[in-house]
Amino acid sequence: MRSRPSDLVLLAMLCMVAGGTGAAAQTEPATGDAAVTWRESFKATGVFSRYPEDAALFPDRGSATGLWRFRLEPTARVGDNATLEFAVEQRVRAFSSESGTLGASVLPSEADAPFRLRQLDWRLAASANSEWRAEVDRAALHVRAGAAEVTIGRQAVGWGRGVLFGAVDLFAPFTPLEADREWRRGVDAVRADVKLADRVSVDAVGAFGSDLDHSVVAARLRGYAGKMDLEVVGGRRARDLFGGITTSAAVGEAEVHGELAVFRAPAVPGSSIYTEDRSIAKAVAGGSYRIPLGHGVLVYGEYHYSGFGATSSSSMMAQLADPAFQERYLRGDTQILGRHAMAALASYELSPEVSFAAQWLQNPVDGSGVLVPSCTLTFGDHASLGLSGYASYGMAPSAGVLRSEFGTAPRVAFAQLRIYR
Repeated sequence: MRSRPSDLVLLAMLCMVAGGTGAAAQTEPATGDAAVTWRESFKATGVFSRYPEDAALFPDRGSATGLWRFRLEPTARVGDNATLEFAVEQRVRAFSSESGTLGASVLPSEADAPFRLRQLDWRLAASANSEWRAEVDRAALHVRAGAAEVTIGRQAVGWGRGVLFGAVDLFAPFTPLEADREWRRGVDAVRADVKLADRVSVDAVGAFGSDLDHSVVAARLRGYAGKMDLEVVGGRRARDLFGGITTSAAVGEAEVHGELAVFRAPAVPGSSIYTEDRSIAKAVAGGSYRIPLGHGVLVYGEYHYSGFGATSSSSMMAQLADPAFQERYLRGDTQILGRHAMAALASYELSPEVSFAAQWLQNPVDGSGVLVPSCTLTFGDHASLGLSGYASYGMAPSAGVLRSEFGTAPRVAFAQLRIYR
């Protein structure tokens, strides 16, 4: 993306604001109604991948990527009812090859974030095997007025009850195998969360892109009763009209949750998939339970259905070649290339310094999947080291033809050092 002079001036101003607020936070405490705090974090990531043997898809079977991310997050309180939030991030990526992973990406996507008026994401420098970018990921004003909380600007918005998947998560959702999941990308939005009664509220969001066909206008009505909650959602996402429902409840010592949404997708001229108006469903059903072993093993399980996905592995490449599907996939309309997925996640804290987790994702139709064991070592209050392995299985591709969804994914070793304060 080519930088504009006005964009560079804005980035410089935000960096100066971030640096200035940080300096203030480290010296004298603020007085009166204004207070400034900040957070900063640095992540250094190494990813080593081994792809299936298929020269048509992966001319380089081995791949190594290094990613360094520095994030500065100043927050300023203005009076008793208003807060300014910023986040400026710099990313440096070095890679041995540009091989993709066809829906099983470990690192964050470098595609443009959806629902932004301007990306404010600049390429500062690049070479054949490296890239340095800077991005304004948060820039929002939060205001509390009576029973309403209003947020205006670039912000993170997440809806739904799913842990790994979502049917009603409309705003830049995560992909299920992405290792660096700490920050949801910000969208340019106006959001109002209004409390109607003690246990009832309405949350309305307008997230905007270049025009209405690249924007979201949606609302959800939330209610709570005893150990159960219910949400009804509806609105327009891009050119789709949609409606949905989510719920979660405590059942004994367990928790169960579910989501269902139906999208009315219009026909797209020139598309081989969206040749006519269609109603497309997405659903999530899952639950969690803490197994009483040691300090407790927290286990989640989910099933996900996406009507946007391909009906078979062999049709995935053709679907990816359709521009209308590409746009939906990069926007997050579907988190999987197929239609069905099962997932489980288990975590265990051995001590405050050592924790373990295991994630499993499988396509129940073609039998392919990915198993992800991981370990996190925590060093004091400001640093940690995460180690993961991605073991994919399933029928490997042949001559550029996919024979299973996750049999195409690489086997990966992942390490990430995190420093934060």
